[in-house]
Amino acid sequence: MNAFSIDQLEPIFTSALSQVISTTTGLSLDALPSEYDMDFDKMIGFMSLNGKNQGIIFISAEETSMRLICSFMTGISVNEITVNDMEDALCELVNMTAGNARLRFNDTEQVYTLSPPFLIHGQNMSIAAKKRITVISKILRNEEISVKLKVIFY
Repeated sequence: MNAFSIDQLEPIFTSALSQVISTTTGLSLDALPSEYDMDFDKMIGFMSLNGKNQGIIFISAEETSMRLICSFMTGISVNEITVNDMEDALCELVNMTAGNARLRFNDTEQVYTLSPPFLIHGQNMSIAAKKRITVISKILRNEEISVKLKVIFY
């Protein structure tokens, strides 16, 4: 990492996700350290961070958490939320979090352009990397929802 150390980057990305969740749902989350396991829930939103330090931001949440987040974001009843609604909400959550973090880097050397957000589904998903990577890994949760954040720099 050239301009920032991982210790400086971690609170920026964690705070960005926390602020986006708070703004869209009104819920406050506590950030807990996550293991370097690279495991995810069955729905993962992600986008690439293109700049001096290349990276990818990943956000995942269990279905019950995504239903509640999506309900707050859209005003649709939790019981009426569809898989497509959750996919859209997760992509938007990734987009807003990456954008929020990018704004925090204004006037620094850590400048990113962002790809469009993407989403993948599956069971027991994990990511493996053959070359050396740096990982930010956090779980943000309260009594109602839990969201996993991982940012990988390569």
